[in-house]
Amino acid sequence: MAYKIAFFGAKPYDISSFDQVNKDFNYDIKYYKGHLNKNNLVLTQGTDAVCIFVNDTADAEIIDGLAKNGVKLLALRCAGYNNVDLAAAKGKMKIVRVPAYSPYAVAEHAVALMLSLNRKIHRAYWRTRDGNFSLHGLMGFDMHGKTAGIIGTGKIAKILIKILKGFGMNIVAYDLYPDYAFAEEQGITYTTLDELYKQSDIISLHCPLTDKTKYLINDISICKMKDNVMIINTGRGLLIHTNALIEGLKNKKIAAAGLDVYEEEGDYFYEDKSDKIIDDDVLARLLSFNNVIVTSHQAFFTKEALHNIAETTLLNVKAFMENQPLANEVVLPD
Repeated sequence: MAYKIAFFGAKPYDISSFDQVNKDFNYDIKYYKGHLNKNNLVLTQGTDAVCIFVNDTADAEIIDGLAKNGVKLLALRCAGYNNVDLAAAKGKMKIVRVPAYSPYAVAEHAVALMLSLNRKIHRAYWRTRDGNFSLHGLMGFDMHGKTAGIIGTGKIAKILIKILKGFGMNIVAYDLYPDYAFAEEQGITYTTLDELYKQSDIISLHCPLTDKTKYLINDISICKMKDNVMIINTGRGLLIHTNALIEGLKNKKIAAAGLDVYEEEGDYFYEDKSDKIIDDDVLARLLSFNNVIVTSHQAFFTKEALHNIAETTLLNVKAFMENQPLANEVVLPD
């Protein structure tokens, strides 16, 4: 009998990529459009594994319900797991994830945001479509010789650093666990957060979301930044206190912001809300700034990344099913 997987938050591109990869596994995958929540837990009855994404809920109530329904494995098709109550899962089920699907995709998207904001590509696009070929208000700056501050230096950040070095930028970085060998090889400097804020023309966030990094960018840290700084976030929405960001944009301390994530994105990102009024006042305010670009958590979204997500997820299921070591297991707290 085929191994049964309940797949939540399914989009057409998910179904296409997983069906293609599943030809090598032959699992019985049932796709559901809705996000996993207490109202659709019944769909997991008689299922061996449940597959979820970043905006699905897996709190203690959901974990208990999954366990009662016989679910043995929660397979995250993403790297982050801050949407999962790990303590609740201990002793009830294993958690696996996809730690790296395409660091190139996210790093390249961060650069796309930087270039678009700097050279006002988004504004120029709409102008020329309307027959306005004026250059007024579109002036940017040479990235060559400017300083980029990179917070967190994991796989994605290291690729981004190499790209920005190609522009001739100076790089300063902060990480709780600095990779000094990489720094020496690339000619970058690790420094304190305060010094990074002081020096950087562009700040890009690539650290995980933890209790210590929640609202890392706030009114205090923004005050320490260089005037006219650009802030890029392709990490997690809660790294930035959005109201503080808005204040920084209003008082011109922050020249531009590129956000692929938002702290309250769950009700909007990955959904078509074009026929509805955005009732999130903070998000609506962000979208009103012409020096802000918001993309809908799409930095990962390349063909290569989707293939890697599907392949790694189904290999994680295979390892669990065959009682093999789980290379991508999320370690549950003691």
